[in-house]
Amino acid sequence: MDTFKSSVIISTYNQPEWLTKVLWGYEQQTEKNFEILIADDGSGEATKHLIDSFIKFSSLSIQHIWQEDDGFQKTKILNKAILKAKSDYLIFTDGDCIPRNDFVATHLKLRKEHTFLSGGYFKLPEDISNSISKNDIENQNCFSLEWLQEKGLKKTFKSNKLTASGFKAWFLNTFTPTKATFDGMNVSGWKALILRVNGFDERMKYGGEDREVGERLMNIGVKFKQIRYSAICVHLHHSRPYKDEEALKQNQLIRKFTKKNNIKATDFGINATS
Repeated sequence: MDTFKSSVIISTYNQPEWLTKVLWGYEQQTEKNFEILIADDGSGEATKHLIDSFIKFSSLSIQHIWQEDDGFQKTKILNKAILKAKSDYLIFTDGDCIPRNDFVATHLKLRKEHTFLSGGYFKLPEDISNSISKNDIENQNCFSLEWLQEKGLKKTFKSNKLTASGFKAWFLNTFTPTKATFDGMNVSGWKALILRVNGFDERMKYGGEDREVGERLMNIGVKFKQIRYSAICVHLHHSRPYKDEEALKQNQLIRKFTKKNNIKATDFGINATS
């Protein structure tokens, strides 16, 4: 069995252009000893061809985990990917989040026992998202505030995510008012702990399904540490056609039940898929 320092689980659904840019980002990582599991919630042939091409020609170690398209079933495919992960340390992210070249290394450097790390992402507008080339990712231009401003980006406080390092990053991580949570775009932690809470609740559709896992992890005493100014990815622009008000209400009820009853493991998780 291969031993990897980390398993990076990337969720995707019919965004081959964005996924291409994300995988280029993983080819630039300073830490090379990791695997990628693409948790694919029913994408079509274009995504399959893209992933097959990366498996054939890239130095990355990639598994493509696919299930039939049956509406928003991200929680199910993530549970399948968790079971297939070969490392004891998991990094969760999305197929529209390009990682900075120190992304995997930073998660590994900052990991702690019985702790999950809550990383950061910087949202890009549609025009800049479209303009990012392979060369821009290889040269890390898309993480340069100066380059992004030349492309028309307005500077805000959130720009600190791209520029902070050393003491400044520590200070902002420590004193940010944003709570450290399980945000599926950029979070890492121990496989054994995810298994203890039985993974994602497969009843949940889009909206807070990742936070609910985090709440169960907290219920077993897991700490969440803020690293949003240290482990960075840029989030490419996209619409959310799968947003569903009824599903959001159902998710809120599940989260409320989890909190009120101090639920530690879901009855609708990994055991249902294993």
